[in-house]
Amino acid sequence: MSKWPGKTVIGLTGNIGTGKSVVRRMLEHLGAFGIDADALSHRAIAKGAPGYSQVVTQFGRWILNADGEIDRQRLGKLVFSDPYALKILEDIVHPLVSQAVDFLVSRTKKTVIVIEAIKLLESDLKDRSDSIWVVYVPEKIQIERLVTRRKMDEAEAIQRIRSQSPQVIKMGAANVVINNDGSVEGTWKQVLRHWQKIVPTTIQTVEAPVARVQTITGELSVTRGNPRNSEEIAAVINRLRPNGHRYTRNDIMEAFGEKAFLLLRAGEKSVGILGWQVENLVSRTTDMLMEQGLQFEKAIPLMIDEMENASRELQCEVSLVFLYPSLASNEKIWERLGYEKRTPETLGVRAWMEAARDSKPGDTQLFFKKLRVDRILRPI
Repeated sequence: MSKWPGKTVIGLTGNIGTGKSVVRRMLEHLGAFGIDADALSHRAIAKGAPGYSQVVTQFGRWILNADGEIDRQRLGKLVFSDPYALKILEDIVHPLVSQAVDFLVSRTKKTVIVIEAIKLLESDLKDRSDSIWVVYVPEKIQIERLVTRRKMDEAEAIQRIRSQSPQVIKMGAANVVINNDGSVEGTWKQVLRHWQKIVPTTIQTVEAPVARVQTITGELSVTRGNPRNSEEIAAVINRLRPNGHRYTRNDIMEAFGEKAFLLLRAGEKSVGILGWQVENLVSRTTDMLMEQGLQFEKAIPLMIDEMENASRELQCEVSLVFLYPSLASNEKIWERLGYEKRTPETLGVRAWMEAARDSKPGDTQLFFKKLRVDRILRPI
């Protein structure tokens, strides 16, 4: 049983390319507090973090890149071809990740926690979980995803897959198995069905605004989007960004596997959208669109405050907002909200810089704000 009183802990695992992160984000949409233990393991060996010097001492300075950071691809090729080297790395990283998880769980007010970890069953996180969920797809789909999405060659993909324990072993230890080889909607239905068994009282049947503000032209309200709003969200994006990609309901359903949405309404009409994701304790707003003619000085803070509140609940360190010119030009509003224009290279922290580089849509301006002073896995 979980070691955290008053918390229900879902331990989520599955082999590479099965879609664990998609399932974790679905659980987050339903109200869970998500922790990506694999991302924490990357932070544990970043330059200046507690595991950095131990890894360099064990494996040598040849694993460092020109900036002095550990080259994870170079390290990965070594440890995934040598079980002994992998064990050395895990003995360094796992205790640090365990400490970080304990810190995050003890701080959150949410009562359901989902911990995603590829090595969940091989670590003490297994014994800390109330329910073990395993995500499964056939090996041929794993290979296809690694080749198309992660740009691995087929031989490397097969090596990575077969360096892990067989899926059938993980499934044998599971309380719940999610088959993720079909449609996104099919995966959603499986996740929702099992979630309702664990936390039936948290399912909301009525949409209610999470924030409101009165303007000269009437009341604006913000509502958290959910998969039932997929068609409406697609229509808003297509109307407000007519020259971009034309989204369908299915596109948005798939997007819910990566991000959350806020809908801005004037009365019954949808007049704005904000799409953002929280990953590795970094909040990234990549979609923010509003109708011209709105009172931006009230509409922008209404949306941003709700995004920040939700991000702080997930214990984010920083907020990155990527804006197209129509909203980026309102610089005084962004200054009052505590944001400043930055480039990814000036953020100073590797996890923040990587998040900015990976997430930035073309032709957008990055606005940056710290949400809290303390950081996870800082050097002691």
